[in-house]
Amino acid sequence: MKVAIVHYWWLTNRGGEAVVTALIELYPDADLFVHVCDESLVRATLGEAFKGQIFTSFISRLPGAKKHYQKYLPLMPLALEQLDLSSYDLVFSSESGPAKGVITRPDAYHICYCHSPMRYLWDMYHEYLERSGRLVRWLFPLFAHWLRVWDQASANRVDLFVANSTFIASRIRKFYRRESEVIFPPVDTNDFSADRQRRDFYLYLGQLVPYKRPDLAVEAFSRLGLPLVIIGEGEMFKELSRNAPPNIKFLGRQPFAVVKDHLEQCKALIFPGVEDFGIVPVEAMAAGAPVIAYGRGGVTDTVINGETGLLFNDQSAEGIIESVRRLEQESSSFGHGKIREHALSFDKSVFKESIANLVLSLELTSEQSTPQDH
Repeated sequence: MKVAIVHYWWLTNRGGEAVVTALIELYPDADLFVHVCDESLVRATLGEAFKGQIFTSFISRLPGAKKHYQKYLPLMPLALEQLDLSSYDLVFSSESGPAKGVITRPDAYHICYCHSPMRYLWDMYHEYLERSGRLVRWLFPLFAHWLRVWDQASANRVDLFVANSTFIASRIRKFYRRESEVIFPPVDTNDFSADRQRRDFYLYLGQLVPYKRPDLAVEAFSRLGLPLVIIGEGEMFKELSRNAPPNIKFLGRQPFAVVKDHLEQCKALIFPGVEDFGIVPVEAMAAGAPVIAYGRGGVTDTVINGETGLLFNDQSAEGIIESVRRLEQESSSFGHGKIREHALSFDKSVFKESIANLVLSLELTSEQSTPQDH
């Protein structure tokens, strides 16, 4: 079986790239197709086990593509359709940016692993415009309608959607009118230990951007007076750090060793935004830390309310404050070993086994249907 994996772009290593890496560990001879990539980063990430080739779309040959690739979004549907996948039996597309719109052989099977329908076309469209510059605010609406039509039409090219959470499964149903399997993305849970002594600080870990709502964490701990460590960078860094009280420390972007150290020692992770899945809460639980999170999005799949963390329903500073006070009173009831044990169900090995079983079931179904076809 000849396999192709189509990803939108690969210039940093985040959740989408972790999924593709795990897929290539399953299919090391697969070829990788992307619009644009940092090939040295990709090869370093995949290692010597990767035996396939890397192909880029014509987007990679446009001026400044590695830095300004998102500005070429209107051309990406055309670029995808120029990729020749006619020799592949199985195609995986990794969708968050444009990836699923490739054209496959009629007898090839196309599985789309959907991290999210493109947010800047759908539910976050108006927020994206509001945060954009004047030129983008003027030009993007001219293309966005056409891109939505193409996005829905290209969903029909997919044989099977796999969602990374029940939250994303509902969005696939809403925007594409398609059902999907749910397979949670891979998390390297073995990178963390739950055996270290906990300290008294709480932790916010992630980008400082509006949709993640770090402002709520800062407001809540400004009022609580409890220690909060914030690791991450983004457009809100200066604004939030400038007015924060001394009990809140901003560390900016940090290497993995520092992140690991804080996850393994914090009292709890604060997660006030809405994520499609949210790898950070699972990493925190793998390190034995309970998670205090807004109860929408992927955390409803990963955090067991009252056992591995606390979910609050009011996305506000008051919601965080109430949950922190409850944790302070009930901290002894959150067993670090039990929290880690739950996180292991989201390990990379579970993801790979689930994907392999899914493909095997498709092969068996195909074999069983062959006599009837003839």
